[in-house]
Amino acid sequence: MAGFLDQIEPLKQAALAELRAAPDLAALELARVNHLGSNGKFTALMKQLGTLSKRREACRGKAINSAKVELEAALAQRRGELELKAALPQEPTDFTLPGRRRVVGKLHPLTQVTEDIVRSFRKIGFVVADGPEVEDEYHCFDALNTPADHPARDMQDTFYLQHPASSLQHPVSGSPPSTLLRTHTSSSRFE
Repeated sequence: MAGFLDQIEPLKQAALAELRAAPDLAALELARVNHLGSNGKFTALMKQLGTLSKRREACRGKAINSAKVELEAALAQRRGELELKAALPQEPTDFTLPGRRRVVGKLHPLTQVTEDIVRSFRKIGFVVADGPEVEDEYHCFDALNTPADHPARDMQDTFYLQHPASSLQHPVSGSPPSTLLRTHTSSSRFE
């Protein structure tokens, strides 16, 4: 009886030392499995109880259970310490740094809708073309082989702009180019 009880205290002390010395949660779990797991040292002692008489089994079972309760309390305490250590920031926080400013304002709802539509079309393979809003007549019509009598060139369909006399010349006619608001996107350049 004394030999079996003498095994419990050294095992308990070794397990307590291993649990308290665990540097991280993985090492703590390994120590728990070694001592309290299904193939652990204390589980092996519990299995030996079945070979003893009822009177001896009760006395020794009580000693093993009190040691297990003590080990489980030490395990819970060390797990709490290691979880707290893991939750702490790795680098110290500098509270003297300036704070983050809140973004003031937001996009106009029409801009948000436009961006959503553009994003949706880009997902299905379309490309956004961007070009100047004001274009000369050559790049808007002549370079695209639009005939001079085409309805898009009429004054009621196109907004022509007045500009002071410039030194620029129309590439085909040689006269000063007419400036107009872009009538279509064909003269735009792709992004």
